[in-house]
Amino acid sequence: MGQNRMRNRQPSKDDRGMNRRNTDTYLYGNTVRKIEPRWEEPEEIPKKHHNSKELPKGNRHYGVRKNRDKARYMNAGYVMFLAAALCAAAFILVNYVQLQAELTNVTKTVASKQSELNSLKVANDEEYNRIISSIDLEEIKRIAITELGMVYAQEGQIIEYANESADYMRQVSGKE
Repeated sequence: MGQNRMRNRQPSKDDRGMNRRNTDTYLYGNTVRKIEPRWEEPEEIPKKHHNSKELPKGNRHYGVRKNRDKARYMNAGYVMFLAAALCAAAFILVNYVQLQAELTNVTKTVASKQSELNSLKVANDEEYNRIISSIDLEEIKRIAITELGMVYAQEGQIIEYANESADYMRQVSGKE
């Protein structure tokens, strides 16, 4: 790869159809020096035939100039269309920015409400556990039996009933 090479190429045509000629050159090392290519003048391109209405006699570039002038000219309808498009784009952009701001505010509100809910749940659970731990079942049993005169149910007093159709059952006294 690092050897000196000699390139000999025949004249060829490049992308634009121009003739180019590469003379014998030596390449030293792995880089090529910038060489000014010798370009020959391009061949004459055959002219297209135009209608006499498009190009007046003696002025080849009249059609191009006419198109440029037409492109520069803006009539009132075009200006109104551009103004309406600009107003519509501005309206959409302002609404989009407002919606983004509203979404940000709602997100912050939701986050604060979730934080408040979590702290209330923790406080509720702590209060429930405190109440449950403060209940003395033996004391309740003693008060129910001694002070209120409650007794355990006898064997004939317990009636079992299977309720398969509803979630709750209404108890009605046996006297009717």
